[in-house]
Amino acid sequence: MIDIQNVSLFFEAREVLRDISLTLTERRIAIVGSNGSGKSSFARLLNGLRLPTSGDILVDGLNTRDKGREVRRKVGFVFQNPDNQIVFPIVEEDVGFGLKNLGFSAAERAEKAKEVLRRYGLWHLRDQPSHVLSGGQKQLLAIAGVLVMEPRYVVLDEPTTLLDLRNKIQVRKAIEALPQTAIVVSHDLDLVADFDRVLVFDQGRILADDAPNAALRRYVEAMQDV
Repeated sequence: MIDIQNVSLFFEAREVLRDISLTLTERRIAIVGSNGSGKSSFARLLNGLRLPTSGDILVDGLNTRDKGREVRRKVGFVFQNPDNQIVFPIVEEDVGFGLKNLGFSAAERAEKAKEVLRRYGLWHLRDQPSHVLSGGQKQLLAIAGVLVMEPRYVVLDEPTTLLDLRNKIQVRKAIEALPQTAIVVSHDLDLVADFDRVLVFDQGRILADDAPNAALRRYVEAMQDV
């Protein structure tokens, strides 16, 4: 469970989020909103990439303010642009990087990397340079690099924005198959249409918090009123 308690966030004297209180328990949660609505900043709070100006965020009882390392073990984060996340030049090395930091042996890293690369259809590319992968393959590699760490929650920030239709479908299937709780920030309303819960952000506040049909309808209505 992720518990957001009276959270506000200021960035360079600008109010980004205002007095947000939520409890996240569902398996598939979407976060939508216009650019500048605060949704991506909110997502970064969930694993301690940012800390709230006021209020607290608890992940399974761990406060991001003083338990950031433990929280990041529980909450994996997949960035919008996979090039910001892929750090090693060879595919298999990149997946194993985080495991090395956790103290896994070379044999354990190799076995875990094989399993996750096979799961996402990347095993045949294990010896390839990461930079030559397609956009969809890079996004899957970024997801694999997070999932190999076995977090309990996965936050994905705009995972399909940079992809063509074929790769969007591939990444969508990967998200659907995740065993973990997935919290997805997206402008792609089709991607989140069958999620368990949708949060709509507007000007740093929650405009709607409901099942997809109701929440997305409210979001579309709000955008038409602008």
